[in-house]
Amino acid sequence: MFIVNVEGAIYQNDKWLLIRRSEKEEHAGGLLSLVGGKVEKDGISSNILEETLKREISEEVGVQVSNLRYVNSTLFVTDTGLTVVDIVFLCEHESGIPYAKCLDEVSEVYWVSTQEILDNPDLPVYLKANIKLAYKLLHS
Repeated sequence: MFIVNVEGAIYQNDKWLLIRRSEKEEHAGGLLSLVGGKVEKDGISSNILEETLKREISEEVGVQVSNLRYVNSTLFVTDTGLTVVDIVFLCEHESGIPYAKCLDEVSEVYWVSTQEILDNPDLPVYLKANIKLAYKLLHS
């Protein structure tokens, strides 16, 4: 059994929207990441990945996104031993000003340039890889 997680690489004005995950989060608490969350069993649904991501982004940082495009997918194991399939989408910022709307999940929000992300030695390797791939897709 595994968890399906979706994340949004939201790009606007030459910067990416990153969140600092709440310390309360069981996986990667306190780290910077893209916005996203788990797919929930919600009956039969079409476009479940895209709809989940739009809902999570709205719930966590109060913005709406559109034009979701697949970036990549990975498999990882959480700190507590759960297996996760993670799917990243490039998203266009549609409306709203991001803020830490759900403090149980997000403690802060930041707009960060591609170069600042790639140059920061404290950021996870997987975050940098996702940003590189999203940037390439954005400029293809």
